Parts: sequence; structure tokens; C-alpha cells
Amino acid sequence: MYGLPDEVIERVRARQGALHPWRSLDGRRCALVVVDMQNYFVKPGFQAEVPAARAIVAAINRAARAMRAHGGTVAWVQTAADGADASWTYLHRQLYSPERSARRLAELATGSEGFALWHALDALPQDLRIVKTRFSAFIQGSSNLEAELRGRGIDTVLVAGTATNICCASTAQDAMMLDFRTSMLADANAAGSASLHIEALKTFMLFFGDVMSVEEMERMLEAGARG
Repeated sequence: MYGLPDEVIERVRARQGALHPWRSLDGRRCALVVVDMQNYFVKPGFQAEVPAARAIVAAINRAARAMRAHGGTVAWVQTAADGADASWTYLHRQLYSPERSARRLAELATGSEGFALWHALDALPQDLRIVKTRFSAFIQGSSNLEAELRGRGIDTVLVAGTATNICCASTAQDAMMLDFRTSMLADANAAGSASLHIEALKTFMLFFGDVMSVEEMERMLEAGARG
């Protein structure tokens, strides 16, 4: 299931008595948080391209339609690197070579081609648009996502986007730490390899929260709408 080992599924069932910690979702209290589906991470030729991210666009759009149909919030989260060489020096001056750092700063600058959302995503005017400055959208100082969701009465976060094991996982983990009910959508996340994707989902499901498919999300939203 979701490409995860049977051992993981069995451990989750043993811990909480069922595969998922809930059977329905109240769409009005849910947010689909779509992380980093920008040209920098999706479009061929950019430094941080994740080819598999192009394959999850249809699943993300499907999840967004379902969320809106049930009164939920869709939040498109974009990374911006403006001034990051000064505010995030460890990443840009030690973990990255000067060449790689310079490309990240240029290709993720607000307003650049790399910053823009991938063209095939169905982002609508009523959706939230959030800019973050760190891998996690929820870590202190990264963005205003938590405040926006709290202000809408959101208590449940479903995470999609790229990369599963980096910005999606860190965003989802921090959401759980902030006491949001949190799930990662297995078929609406993508990483640099299948193994990285699976390992991230495995760690999240074992220790942080829920993993489900877009189809399961739809069924739970329908169940919530039926009361």
C-alpha cells in the first residue's frame, strides 16, 4: 500500500487500531497545502528539477478540486530565495558550492521564471498563495501559513508537492508538531527517486502522521459531508 512495506502498515495498525486515525474529513476545517510546485523544482533545465513532479500534477489538481468542492482551503506554497544568502548562510555558504548557491538565489528570486508555479496547475484566485523562505512552511519565520490556516478555523492539513523527502516532509512534520491533524498524499507527492519518496512516507507514517491517497481523501471528504 502506497509502496510501503507491509511491516510499516502492520506497525501503524497496531499503534492506532486502524490504517488511518480518522474515517471522515470535514472539508471546512481542511487545507490542501501544495508545496513548491514551481518551475525551479518542476521544469526541465532548472537546478532543482524533480522530473517525477510533473507526473503528480493531475493528482494535485484532482485533490484541489475535491477540497474546494467540500468548502476547504487550497494553499499554494512557493519558496523565495530573496536575501537568503544573508539570512540562511549555513545553506548558501557551506552546504552549497558558490555556483549552486548563486543559481538558487537567482532562479528562486521573487518574480523570476523559477519562482512561478508550474503552468499546468489549476491555481484559482480564491486559493491561498503563501511564500516561504525555508524548507518547512511552518517553521518560525518561514511564512504566515500557520496564521492563515488558524484564522480560517483549519485543524487538518493534507500535504502535496515536491520534494516528498525535503520541503513536503518538513512542512508536514512541523504541521503535526503544531497540533494540526496531518496527512501526506502519497500519489500527490514526488521526490528525486522512488526510494527517497517511499522512505519519506515511511518515516512520516511511522512517527508523525497519516499517509493516504487522493482517492481516499475524496472518500473521507464525502463521508464528512454526509455527516
